[in-house]
Amino acid sequence: MSPRGPGSHRGGTHPSAVPSHSPCISSGRTCPAPFRIGPGPFEGIGRTWEDSLTSDNAWTTHNSSGALRVVVTKQLPGDRWLEILTQAGCRVEVYTRTDILRSDEIKAAIGGRCDAAIGQLTEPWNADLLAALKAAGGRAYSNYAVGYNNVDVEAATRLGLPVGNTPGVLTETTAEMTVALTFAAARRVVEADRFMRAGLFQGWLPTLFLGELLWRKTLGIIGAGRIGSAYARMMVEGHKMNLIYYDPHQNGELEDYICAYGDFLTQHGEQPVTYHRATQVEEVFAEADLLSLHPALDPSTHHLVNAERLSRMKPNAILVNASRGPVVDEAALVEHCRTHPDFRAGLDVFEDEPAMQPGLADLDNVVVVPHIASATSWTRQGMATLAAGNVAAILLGYPAWPSADISAFLGDNPPKAAPSIVNASALGLPTFE
Repeated sequence: MSPRGPGSHRGGTHPSAVPSHSPCISSGRTCPAPFRIGPGPFEGIGRTWEDSLTSDNAWTTHNSSGALRVVVTKQLPGDRWLEILTQAGCRVEVYTRTDILRSDEIKAAIGGRCDAAIGQLTEPWNADLLAALKAAGGRAYSNYAVGYNNVDVEAATRLGLPVGNTPGVLTETTAEMTVALTFAAARRVVEADRFMRAGLFQGWLPTLFLGELLWRKTLGIIGAGRIGSAYARMMVEGHKMNLIYYDPHQNGELEDYICAYGDFLTQHGEQPVTYHRATQVEEVFAEADLLSLHPALDPSTHHLVNAERLSRMKPNAILVNASRGPVVDEAALVEHCRTHPDFRAGLDVFEDEPAMQPGLADLDNVVVVPHIASATSWTRQGMATLAAGNVAAILLGYPAWPSADISAFLGDNPPKAAPSIVNASALGLPTFE
């Protein structure tokens, strides 16, 4: 089992690190006037220029005279990512609809000439699709996500394709959303909201929407990487919860933090908080009043939460998942929540997105949101900046950035390096010095 996710080292970057008018990766000048859209050197390669003006304007081209062709399968927020790519000499073709492209549609977009692509976690970048990119002259692929379980990294490495991701800008944002789901579930916020909007409130009652108090209870974490640790610190310090966590790797930094906070409480005459690293994941299920999931998704964590482990949990426990949907056996969760009305769950991700298992939407004791844990403007723009930076740097021949701290790429003078290439070592890429 490997609960710590890819690139799950700790650390984040404060929003103040992103300037309102960010410089280009190469020239340092601010974002230009609206990008030109028109025919250029790639007419007849992949989609034709006419295609970008037809099909309900499904595709938009930026910097049509660029010598390098980059396909982006979704419109990304902000302007800086486009600036990075265009200043690197790229013609950027962006799919502007909200539907998820199929593999054959992505292949058609790649066509006979494509230097790089930026794709989404919802797309299967398997060996076949990566081979199509390589055959078209592709030199880089970047996922617009920190996770990359949708990418066959081993196949990419065999093909000599660097694979980028976007770590370091999702940590606090995702942890905050996990906190929001926690209290929405614990305090029955969504139920109460519906009740009010339906005009059913007749006055204060002693027993109306009784929820769970988390103060001084036990917090369980599975996967104590960067996001799991940030969430743990928020809950431990904010609500004086004791921590039990499971991770194959000991998180000494988190443990030291909790010890120091416990000492602080003792010095102020309060009961200290404690931590315990479990040796078996079942121990966390049994002891936690609140269990938050932060593992990587791999074969060992698929259906990590199943009927047997749910049965070990307290009848009024709270389960929160803002990691990956298939970590939870959703059908088993539906049945457990149906038969345990005091048990509550908050879900940002789902086993078969965008679908939910039958019955899940009917449960009042489950809060569901549509995969928005990283959905703040700062984070999503930062992700776009990193994804574009990965592609531009590889195309320009820059080395890989060796550090987990990517904050330098969000400032005024980004290094001439690829921010995060997950297979840089396997490919033998040079590193920035």
